[in-house]
Amino acid sequence: MRISCVGGGPAGLYFAVLAKLADPGHEVTVLERNPAGVTYGWGVVFWDDLLDDLFRYDPVSARRIWDAAWKWDEYEVRATGKQVTHLAGYGFSLGRHRLLDILAERAAELGVEIRYREEVTGLPDKLADADLVIAGDGAGSRLREENAEHFGAEIDVGRNKYIWLGTPHLFRTFTFGFERTPAGWIWFHAYPFSAEASTFIVECTPETWAALEFDRLDAEAGCARLEAIFADHLDGRPLTDHRAGSGSTGWLNFRRITNQRWDHGTVALMGDAAHTTHFAIGSGTKLAMQDAIALADALAAGDDLAVALERYEHRRKAALAPLQRAALASSSWFERMPEYADLPSKQFSYALSNRRGEYPLWRYLLHVTTQRTVPRTLLRWTLSARRWARARRRPPSGAAPAERPARDYRLRPRTAKG
Repeated sequence: MRISCVGGGPAGLYFAVLAKLADPGHEVTVLERNPAGVTYGWGVVFWDDLLDDLFRYDPVSARRIWDAAWKWDEYEVRATGKQVTHLAGYGFSLGRHRLLDILAERAAELGVEIRYREEVTGLPDKLADADLVIAGDGAGSRLREENAEHFGAEIDVGRNKYIWLGTPHLFRTFTFGFERTPAGWIWFHAYPFSAEASTFIVECTPETWAALEFDRLDAEAGCARLEAIFADHLDGRPLTDHRAGSGSTGWLNFRRITNQRWDHGTVALMGDAAHTTHFAIGSGTKLAMQDAIALADALAAGDDLAVALERYEHRRKAALAPLQRAALASSSWFERMPEYADLPSKQFSYALSNRRGEYPLWRYLLHVTTQRTVPRTLLRWTLSARRWARARRRPPSGAAPAERPARDYRLRPRTAKG
């Protein structure tokens, strides 16, 4: 089977790995438009559920991701005029560049051909001979837009402005910071992803954004203004906008993308090309790699390609639905953030934690109790023990993934349902 993965992000690279593991005879090619080693973005976050999946499907790359990941064990909430509070929970973060290096290295070990500086503008272009084409070329997917009417893409644009930055300041753990300015509230989501750097996402309402003149400032001047606003959090360290060199700036409105259909002939959408979820729940990378897993499973069932692609779409849409609702509730909370600004510190951080509106009363009582040093320390120890125990249950890196029979997945006519 000839497989072409358009886009060398986590979705395309991980699917290439799984396809080769399923059948080393597959001819798998990844086409990435950027040069080798060049990627946009800083760090990514993920949790135990993704790690469990990665260890189950390819323990080798999973172990490398685990070893490279930064581990943090709580959330810290800072806000002007309020005491610092903390939220329970732990997670993992990793530089996007490092994640792609790990996946590309693993794919190459298995015999995947990775071509960089390969611009794909349509199916006839370099893809005509492929039995399966993975459209993993991001939220602005050209392969999706080429057949936009068929896929039925729907795009909802969020109200708030945001920008994805990096900083050499190392945050101790995942941190939310809210600053009141004369123009209104502005805040950041920050987390370490290596021993030298942190991701720093800034967000605010469009009114605050305009009043602070970010619509007039270039990337360098904009970062300087943000450094001044968040000086108490950065300890004098700079902020970096990847787009500064191009003369533009990285301020955006979040685009929530959904598609009525995920496949068209031999083409299957994957990752951000198929769906996006707001960065406030930190699930983009996780969902992209779980898309790859779901399609690999669907193909392993041995049905015709059309049936496998339909099964993949239904499985992923069902899994995505609750996360998309949570992401929408989360982004809506941040759009209304100024409404919560006058709450006392503990109530404010709990409102942030419960922005999806689904926690029982005991969670609030636990939150209040664990703002004290001893209960908070005990909770962190408990969660660390849980993380350690879960890691112990995963297979070693030398273990082989579950075997899947090799199949012929060449395109056949779609059969009737039922």
